[in-house]
Amino acid sequence: MKALRNLLDKQKPHFLKGGKFEKFRAAFDSVETLLYVPDKVTSKGAHIRDAVDMKRTMIVVFIALLPSLIFGMWNIGNNHFLSYGEAHGFWANFLYGLFKMLPIIIVTYGVGLGLEILFAQIRGHEVSEGFFVTGLLIPLIVPPEIPLWQLAIAVAFAVIFGKEVFGGSGMNILNPALLARAFLFFAYPGDISGDKVWIADKADAYSGATPLGDAMVGDFSRFTPDAALDMFMGFMPGSNGETSTLMVLLGGILLVATGIGNWRIILTVFAGGYVMGLLFNMWGANEYMNLPAHYHLVMGGFAFGAIYMATDPVTAAQTKKGMYIYGFLIGMVSILIRVFNPAYPEGVMLAILLMNVFAPLIDHYVIEANIKRRLKRLKLATK
Repeated sequence: MKALRNLLDKQKPHFLKGGKFEKFRAAFDSVETLLYVPDKVTSKGAHIRDAVDMKRTMIVVFIALLPSLIFGMWNIGNNHFLSYGEAHGFWANFLYGLFKMLPIIIVTYGVGLGLEILFAQIRGHEVSEGFFVTGLLIPLIVPPEIPLWQLAIAVAFAVIFGKEVFGGSGMNILNPALLARAFLFFAYPGDISGDKVWIADKADAYSGATPLGDAMVGDFSRFTPDAALDMFMGFMPGSNGETSTLMVLLGGILLVATGIGNWRIILTVFAGGYVMGLLFNMWGANEYMNLPAHYHLVMGGFAFGAIYMATDPVTAAQTKKGMYIYGFLIGMVSILIRVFNPAYPEGVMLAILLMNVFAPLIDHYVIEANIKRRLKRLKLATK
């Protein structure tokens, strides 16, 4: 590692102002900050000092995503071989899924980081670590059979219109990963929905429907008493990294334990979804409404959205009371969209994007209520 550090130090002057590779300074900075902690420190003014910087935060989230990534790779291979009536061991399934996932990951990082470096160079800014996590989130929320050219366009759209037009990382109002998913859903619905996209290279006669897909068309035959456990474990078709609620929760435990993920938002998203499910059970106008409320929490990407998307510190509510309101509404709206409009079965995606827009408004009213309450106490104290 010392030799690598010496190599970077030797080449660095060429990328600084006046160097022959000055135009590529942003690209060099992105490589250096990926490998080492930046050596820049604040020199004036008052600043809060903390050992947890942006890089360490992103690394923790990246590690938390690994259980879903590894399981997702295995599940891609498992579903592929099952469609042909074959049973293979862990490594055969995993390696098949690995080779299916690698192109998706490479395209996502290649397009996303390339654009981030380009915009950083144009603006004279450093490349932020934000896409380090976004670049892994996007491959986990798309199907294994997504055309790579469509993925590239979606990533470019998310980076340019979801981040850069607002000023870059930390300034965006919408979650970039979900924006890429929404772009794919509305621009290329045939390649992001239906039965053909969820199992890689499946047998023609084999149904590749997900539980949400079955519910969308009114087929509830697979929702047996044991189905909830199967959905919790994730042994079924779906997006690359969303199917296993168990793996998602393992990553969520790490995020909450390290203080990276906000437990208030996670808890209230699940609470809101469960309450909405119970309300539909009380209504019971159709079979979808009669589906036990806990099924909604393990179907589709609900858990993944609650833990990794809704908790995005940039686009979520910032006040404590606002976090409760924000999370609860995401949970309720997710199930509301899922049941009332089956054309959009993955309601959590649209619910989070909707609440991203309303998060500043929620915080505004929470702060205004606090100000009024304090002014009222002050008036009473002065009487």
